[in-house]
Amino acid sequence: MMALTANRPHLIDRLPRPRGRLVADAPLGPQTWFKAGGPAEVLFRPTDRDDLAGFLQALDADIPVTVLGVGSNLLVRDGGVKGVVIRLVREFTRIAVDGTEVVAGAGALDLNVALTARDHALAGLEFLSGIPGTIGGAVAMNAGAYDGELAPVLISAEAVDRRGFIHHPNAAALGMTYRHSSAPTDWIFTSARLGATPGDQLAIARRIAEIDTARLDSQPRSRTGGSTFVNPPGRKAWELIDQAGCRGLRMGQAKVSEKHCNFLINLGDASAADLEALGEEVRRRVLDHSGIQLEWEIRRIGVPASVSTGAQA
Repeated sequence: MMALTANRPHLIDRLPRPRGRLVADAPLGPQTWFKAGGPAEVLFRPTDRDDLAGFLQALDADIPVTVLGVGSNLLVRDGGVKGVVIRLVREFTRIAVDGTEVVAGAGALDLNVALTARDHALAGLEFLSGIPGTIGGAVAMNAGAYDGELAPVLISAEAVDRRGFIHHPNAAALGMTYRHSSAPTDWIFTSARLGATPGDQLAIARRIAEIDTARLDSQPRSRTGGSTFVNPPGRKAWELIDQAGCRGLRMGQAKVSEKHCNFLINLGDASAADLEALGEEVRRRVLDHSGIQLEWEIRRIGVPASVSTGAQA
């Protein structure tokens, strides 16, 4: 843990004073879908883009910075996250429609962007309703689901780098490929402009309802982090996991979902160490069975977890 001690000043005392809110030793586990993990040394919620940029410009270069979205595709390790964790809320959750384009703050839920487009009879963004995250995260990793992904609909984005400079890249400049963008790792996306096309509002609503039904039928809604591993070229991660005999595999209170085995579940009080160790055990078994090395899609941050107990079939 990173609590304040009598002999050691806390990191928060070294930080610039923004207009937004700074919180020392802020619990992060409850802010993630897994409901597991340690605290942020300091949590920062900026008021707006300029507050974020000014804070980063004044922040000492040796202090690490991590961005936290809605916590859907994230595992925070049990030791917590050193440095400053930034969460984009309030001003960053706004969504506006400009003709056939939707402008969304990085903190806006993907689902809410899809619903806003529906309400304005704009088609082409329905797939976002099936992605459990925020627009900022979607841009950073070219998120996709249900036959859609961000790259074809992204017109431009706005980002702030570690020095506080603001950038406005277009989609081509971000070099998007499957579940990846070539954006510099120190960029914090603050908004995105997405292109849509005029469509039939009822048809758009039906497609969103179909996606919601498909998710309910095929994916767990308990304490999970979404898809755990990236689909290898030409293969489905869940099929490889199933064929390796990992459906229902447990490690402590962490379990591979029996409903969709590319999802890990926290059965109650699983530690982040249990969840990560279970994921690594799945990767090992898949590699032994098929020769394919699965790559993590879930983002893992913070102090590495300790080795957990053995798996149970």
